[in-house]
Amino acid sequence: MSKLLRRREVVKQLLADRGDTLVIAGLGASAWDITAAGDHANNFPLWGAMGGAVMIGLGVALAQPKRRVLVITGDGEMLMGLSSLATVAVQQPKNLGIV
Repeated sequence: MSKLLRRREVVKQLLADRGDTLVIAGLGASAWDITAAGDHANNFPLWGAMGGAVMIGLGVALAQPKRRVLVITGDGEMLMGLSSLATVAVQQPKNLGIV
């Protein structure tokens, strides 16, 4: 039995019971992963905005405080906007998750 996490399968499981969660996906594999998990009106894949997923997710979370917001990002995309995590830490939105 393989002990490896299969990223696409993990994302599919994360989104299986998503309800009305808004999902922002960073540029690259993350965008493909949420798309592969199934088309959904609340998916927002960033096909051309590398490094912006967390800040867009934060903005949406602050604008929609009664909705859950999930940001799915990768290492390269996150490195492009690493300082955004400091802003998230200051704002502390309870409805924002980052994977």
